[in-house]
Amino acid sequence: MVLGSALLLTLFVFPLWKISLSAPQYPTRDLGMLIYIYKFEDDQPHDIKNIDILNHYVGMKEIPETIPEFKIFPIVILVMSIAGILIGIFKEKNWYLGWFIVMALCAAAGMIDFYLWEQNYGHELNPMAPIKILDDNGNILGFSPPFIGSKRILNIDAHSYPALGGVFLFIGMLLTFVAYLIAPKKK
Repeated sequence: MVLGSALLLTLFVFPLWKISLSAPQYPTRDLGMLIYIYKFEDDQPHDIKNIDILNHYVGMKEIPETIPEFKIFPIVILVMSIAGILIGIFKEKNWYLGWFIVMALCAAAGMIDFYLWEQNYGHELNPMAPIKILDDNGNILGFSPPFIGSKRILNIDAHSYPALGGVFLFIGMLLTFVAYLIAPKKK
């Protein structure tokens, strides 16, 4: 329980998620954006600027410097990590499952928020964009990156996967659930 809860703290060091784009305009390397719980960061220098340039042509907004979640997520992770460590230290098995459920709900809320952000980002397009791709009904097509996995958007392959922090989050939550399953009850 202690180890699993402590692994959440790696999210302050490692990115939670990575989105990358393979584009003919950048034949030597993919463009990548790392998503931490508190910031967006270039995978390589100037990647976000170059992603914004590609996105501009189809009318997508620039990737923002910050979002409200960057104030909320670090607090949630810190509180849940400390609470889990304390629960583990005091060996309160009955609280293990409760902690896991709350953390799973927080993670699910974060994933739903990420999905909705991607949908909004990829569908609220500038109607004055230089390139407009229309569907059969004449509506402008949206360009949401994939939630998880890969997706071809025009001539660009977009990839979206958990990064090292996301892997540690999953392992940490798995460890806390295993702790619940194997910990003896207090007498």
